[in-house]
Amino acid sequence: MNQKPAILRLLNRLIRPVVDLKQLGRGVWRYGKFLHDLREFRKTSTDLSLKIIDLDPQLHDFTSTSTIDAHYYYSNGWAMRRILRNSPEYHVDIGSQVIFSNLLSSVMKVAFVEYRPLIARIDGLWNMAGDILALPFPSNCLPSVSSLHVIEHIGLGRYGDRLDPEGTQKAARELSRVLAPLGFLYLAVPVGVPRICFNAHRILPPQKVIGLFNDLNLVEFSVVDDMGRYTENADRFQHAESQYACGLFIFQKPANRL
Repeated sequence: MNQKPAILRLLNRLIRPVVDLKQLGRGVWRYGKFLHDLREFRKTSTDLSLKIIDLDPQLHDFTSTSTIDAHYYYSNGWAMRRILRNSPEYHVDIGSQVIFSNLLSSVMKVAFVEYRPLIARIDGLWNMAGDILALPFPSNCLPSVSSLHVIEHIGLGRYGDRLDPEGTQKAARELSRVLAPLGFLYLAVPVGVPRICFNAHRILPPQKVIGLFNDLNLVEFSVVDDMGRYTENADRFQHAESQYACGLFIFQKPANRL
């Protein structure tokens, strides 16, 4: 009984990069509202700047609540609050959503490292080209590091990186290597039943993620669960059977790790 929905979900994922059928269906239906609103607006507006040639239909924004991607919404805020609380001299972000490093750089010095270099420039933010499998830093040097929703992608080729079945494990070792003794690592990773959703991401049980950083101490595990609910200091064993939760981990390198 569960096989048919799974097959339909697979078909949707295979077709969606070319044609999003749900978006297409909603768009056709919502065009009626757009045309109705256009007629009503033109009845009451005397502004001659409204021209047919400038129409730009936005059909998917009139929702009953503001929509979010729960993983990114919560992980960005979670990490920023904790980094500010620990108040490092500077912070290095490895490949997280670009808005995160932008906002954090408004209150502290930030270096942003990306496989696909970020061209934008803004005060307080230093952009660097770099590969998470060979980070451009000496060992044991960075006091504060984040990598949010990144390591699960490594080695799947999604972003033009080379294929590597051990990509996530190697990325974890590299993040551990550059972290300074007593430094903090802020990590977000999809957690749940282990599987590879090629070429999007991997999903790992929380205990597996912790095992990848066995030379570091776990300071916190929080989670965004399958329903998009955010829970601080969660039970990591409770989320091993999740389908696509987001584990939020803080690790610290012991003082004697030199």
